[in-house]
Amino acid sequence: MTSWFKITDKLLENNHINIPIEKRLYLSFTENEGDKVDKNVIIDELKKNGILNDDPRIKNFIRKLKILVITSMVSFEEFKYCLDNNVILVKDILQRKLIIPYFKTFTDKIEEIYNDTLKLNGGACADYIPQLKRVDPDQYGISICTIDGQRYNIGDTQVDFSVQSCCKPINYGIALEELSEEIYHSYVGREPSGQSFNELALNKKGLPHNPLINAGAIMTSSLIKKDLSPAERFEYIVSIWDKLCGGLYKIGFNNPVYLSEKNTADRNFALAYFMKEINENKPTGFPEGTDINDTLDLYFQCCSIEINTEILAIVASTLANDGINPFTGTRVFSSENVKNILSMMLMCGMYDYSGEFAFKIGIPSKSGVSGPIMMVIPNVMGMVSWSPSLDDIGNSYRGVEFCKKIGETFNFHIFDNDYHTDKINPLNEQYDTNTVKLNNELCSAACNGDLEHIKILFNRNIDFNISDYDGRTALHLAVCEKHVDVIKFLVNIVKVNVNKKDRWGRSPKDETTDPEILECF
Repeated sequence: MTSWFKITDKLLENNHINIPIEKRLYLSFTENEGDKVDKNVIIDELKKNGILNDDPRIKNFIRKLKILVITSMVSFEEFKYCLDNNVILVKDILQRKLIIPYFKTFTDKIEEIYNDTLKLNGGACADYIPQLKRVDPDQYGISICTIDGQRYNIGDTQVDFSVQSCCKPINYGIALEELSEEIYHSYVGREPSGQSFNELALNKKGLPHNPLINAGAIMTSSLIKKDLSPAERFEYIVSIWDKLCGGLYKIGFNNPVYLSEKNTADRNFALAYFMKEINENKPTGFPEGTDINDTLDLYFQCCSIEINTEILAIVASTLANDGINPFTGTRVFSSENVKNILSMMLMCGMYDYSGEFAFKIGIPSKSGVSGPIMMVIPNVMGMVSWSPSLDDIGNSYRGVEFCKKIGETFNFHIFDNDYHTDKINPLNEQYDTNTVKLNNELCSAACNGDLEHIKILFNRNIDFNISDYDGRTALHLAVCEKHVDVIKFLVNIVKVNVNKKDRWGRSPKDETTDPEILECF
């Protein structure tokens, strides 16, 4: 029969497991249990994991920390009060349960790629739309937003630009939601055209080849909320953009670009009237009652919507997240329609470079002549580059080079396989509940002095008194390797059993004569 003393010893041995989660989160920022925590350390830790101060899910927590806590040092009670309804999100962040668990490691690589491509100087700004020609060609920004709302921005990410052809997959999605796939594709095909994006050509059925060339985008414009007034139709489209970016930013409109587009639109007018003429009295033409001028106006307005890379990355992350905005939880497009949008982007999104891009990089993407490239990595993230200097095809020169390096570095190609690639998989270190694996991680972290990972495991609520086959605990290993900061955390915060003995009858304290280490006990 097990004695009461043995039961009590076991409970004491694992007493850190019973710490409330709020306390556990707080303690992971301290060295000693009675210490206060610098609120800037907390905010910096969130930022390092991609959670920015304007994130609506955690904005109230940040506001309370900055305003309600007068001093820089935060007590546990103050921390708990500020945390309020954000416990689950903060727990997931500190436990590395978000889609990119080691976000800083990932973004360090992105920064390296950005700096490499920043040196490139090829291409020129689009000159057939006067307003685009005037843009500074040296501007360059990269923004990322994951499906868990982790964000990263580097470079000119707050400079506004018109979306141009990046509006096409969004309008396609809007039309699909309104009409259904079958009805929509009775007006527009779904095959690559093999020709220039503004070519005066239709498929064998007299339809635009796909929604991402100009003819298809013009036809799409005629299908969206056709019973509303022109102003209401554009207002509705902007409202969808607002939902896609979760309302974090104001969606703008560039009137000079719109007027410039309209005044240099001979080819687009020709396309519209060509479609009208060739399909006269056929069911495949414009919907009955379509006003060509109103339709083209709507198309030019959509191209003149103004955003920055930070906004567009959130839009892309909504597509990556199956049509659900990561910050609001609002479903904007159905799963089926997101699949159709991404399929079209993969096949036709990069003008005449689409086939090569799909083959080499394999990420659904859409470019625009103002310089953006919007990439959607399904179930992972949206990634946007913007640099207005274009190559001969009409894609951003730096943007394409950035995409190439992303494809070479990470296993984001739709056909990449972990077993057959030497590329980096930033999802590999995702949250694991396998006890054996976690215990191995604990021993390794203690041995290597990896205090950051020790804290992650502490927040995962594992048993820190577990021992290896020799009966040696994490504390034994940390003492042997003289990792004082790890020893202090294990003794003062985790409160491990300092008297646990290995198979040779030695406690962690028996492993050292170092005065600095002995002071930790």
